[in-house]
Amino acid sequence: MQKIFYTIIVALCIGVFSCGKKQAQTAEAEPQFVTVKDGNFYIGDSVYNFVGANFWYGAILASEGRGGDRARLQKELDLMQELGIDNLRVLVGGDGQENIPSHIMPVLQTAPGVYNDTILDGLDYLMAELEKRDMRAVLYINNAWEWSGGYGTYLEWAGAGPVPNPSIDGYQNYMNKVAEFVHNDSAKAMALRHTQNMVSRENRYTGKPYSESPALMTWEIANEPRAFASDSLTKALFEEWVLGTASAIKEIDPNHLVSTGSEGLHGCEGDLDLWARIHNSPEIDYAIIHLWPYNWNWVTAETAADSTDVALSKTVEYIQRHANVTNKPIVLEEFGYPRDGMAFSVDSPVTGRDKFYEGVFDLINKSGMIAGCNIWAWGGYVNPPHDTWQPWDPYTGDPAQEAQGLNSVFATDTTTLNIIKNATQK
Repeated sequence: MQKIFYTIIVALCIGVFSCGKKQAQTAEAEPQFVTVKDGNFYIGDSVYNFVGANFWYGAILASEGRGGDRARLQKELDLMQELGIDNLRVLVGGDGQENIPSHIMPVLQTAPGVYNDTILDGLDYLMAELEKRDMRAVLYINNAWEWSGGYGTYLEWAGAGPVPNPSIDGYQNYMNKVAEFVHNDSAKAMALRHTQNMVSRENRYTGKPYSESPALMTWEIANEPRAFASDSLTKALFEEWVLGTASAIKEIDPNHLVSTGSEGLHGCEGDLDLWARIHNSPEIDYAIIHLWPYNWNWVTAETAADSTDVALSKTVEYIQRHANVTNKPIVLEEFGYPRDGMAFSVDSPVTGRDKFYEGVFDLINKSGMIAGCNIWAWGGYVNPPHDTWQPWDPYTGDPAQEAQGLNSVFATDTTTLNIIKNATQK
């Protein structure tokens, strides 16, 4: 009788332990997604504000093919974590032919719906590493600009004729042509299928769909999507395309946020109402702006190092104009500033950039208008061998169409890194 009694007690204890273990495993398995509430980002019950980096080449670097270097990837992630950078904006694209001037290689999508599995493997590996490190990613799927294919490639695949290459034909000719994108149903359909393929993907390293990944913060529709024309029809089609794509993403993955990738006023043909309508739509979870003082002629090449006060004054005005027309969190997801004298070398001074970064971070900290930001861009442990990217130079933060080193933040830029670290601690 006593033996039976002890057997029952042991069995009950094992059952309680097993049940508790299952409950603990279930609790541990529940991912903590980033959410939006009352104008803030949250992870669980805690407000989530971030200083992040643009790391567009992350999937390429994480691959085991050409352009891949997992040892470097680990070093880059280690250094970013040490600085407090916990949010990375990564390209999930690269479309069309290779060996095109000013175009990244390798490409992810070699033909409509035909993928380079090596890059997909790299993306999966990167996301698995971010999960281990409790870091977050914004994954953008299309591109309005030529350097990764995007609009122009979809138009060519749709039979809309050759798209001018900006490095040869000039940007105005390129923009005039890609304004056809939102008018071309076939091009948009191919872009949508690519979006759906990526959003419905399962990670081979974690065994989970991306829709369940805690490392994923946001699906982003495109890098700097534009209508590229100011007539009412094109702008209306642009708005319809952005919101339709966002809706399609949410149908597949209701767990994660959706954003646009917009520059703000500069990305909406100077139409702030268009920006506000898109970002205030329930299909879009938060607002996006970019900042490019040199590209937008706020400062010149000759004055950039000494004109940060001008750049910062215009920055305050630009942010305020957008904050006035939305109650959603605003992310400054690209802001860049050239090295002194428009130099490219990793050992060239960055006094102007440091002043600009410090001013932007101070503004973010004091104004409360910005919920997160991503520097453009992370160059890390690379010393570019050429001013112009050559196959297969290691990637910096500057894509193939830009001077290598101009806007990149390198591991040797110790003063800039200290400014970033101070910002993350605040």
